[in-house]
Amino acid sequence: MNRRHLLGLTAGALALPALTGARAQSFDRPVRIIVPFAPGGTSDILARLLAPDLTRGFGQNVVVENRTGAGGNIGADVVAKSPPDGHALLLIDVSTLATAPSLYTRLPFDLKRDLAPVTMLIYAPYILAVHPSVPARNAAELVAYAKANPQRVNVGHAGIGVGNHLTGLLVTQHWGADLTQVPYRGGAAALTAVAAGESQMIINGATATAPFCKQGTLRPIAVTGPARLADFPDVPTFQELGWPAADSGTWQGILAQGGTPAPMVNRLAGEIRTAMAVPATAERITALGAVNRVEGPDSFRTWLDNEIEVWGRVVRANNIKLD
Repeated sequence: MNRRHLLGLTAGALALPALTGARAQSFDRPVRIIVPFAPGGTSDILARLLAPDLTRGFGQNVVVENRTGAGGNIGADVVAKSPPDGHALLLIDVSTLATAPSLYTRLPFDLKRDLAPVTMLIYAPYILAVHPSVPARNAAELVAYAKANPQRVNVGHAGIGVGNHLTGLLVTQHWGADLTQVPYRGGAAALTAVAAGESQMIINGATATAPFCKQGTLRPIAVTGPARLADFPDVPTFQELGWPAADSGTWQGILAQGGTPAPMVNRLAGEIRTAMAVPATAERITALGAVNRVEGPDSFRTWLDNEIEVWGRVVRANNIKLD
């Protein structure tokens, strides 16, 4: 083997990692965003808002698919069992996802092994709202009404064990009131049911709930988060009222399949960060009552690990099991 041949082989070998890295970051077919809830909820609204800009960034069509059921686990499992190449993404309320390991003893995927955090997207506080037929105009009147009418106030929520269900449990236990928790197939279905008077109260993300309150279909009573919402300046926060779960809300994030190469995870995170910064998108997110919380994969994983522990304690304390 002559020197020129040897140098050629060496150069080729050195180029392999670069080629592999470039290939690991490329998109060669449409990208699916799996939303594990019905159309019209916060996750669905956000996915459809981002899809056009991500289509431009990825150079491939981005398609939103709703795969509902099992509190988001059916959609999560679709992504967990997809090829680890960044072409199937899960957009979900990650606080809800974090309850899954505590709720299910036979979960079809391992959250920490089979799903890879890419980036957090937004935080939107919860709005606690009631149907206009409820004779309560403020928090004190609602608590008094709920305590005086045990089991006659139905609380609609997105499914057993999801974030707004657990927040509702903590709050109503704090009230000392006996309310009936009614699970629906996602937040959008719960909103529709409460707006129709089928259930009387809901705790749900501001992104999806605020429009109902602005229309007068629902009456806002209180909000989570660090401050009152600009659209409802007279509605107090949970913290002001001394209620628990004051910092709960809908934390939307995107995850890929576990084992997705780090270069692809970083490419995804970068393109999503760019899409979230588009002025029209940023303005829409603010108008929906949400806050941009984009952050990298590592900090997102740390946050998720903490949520698994925090909400796991709530699930165990209330002895909630779904299998």
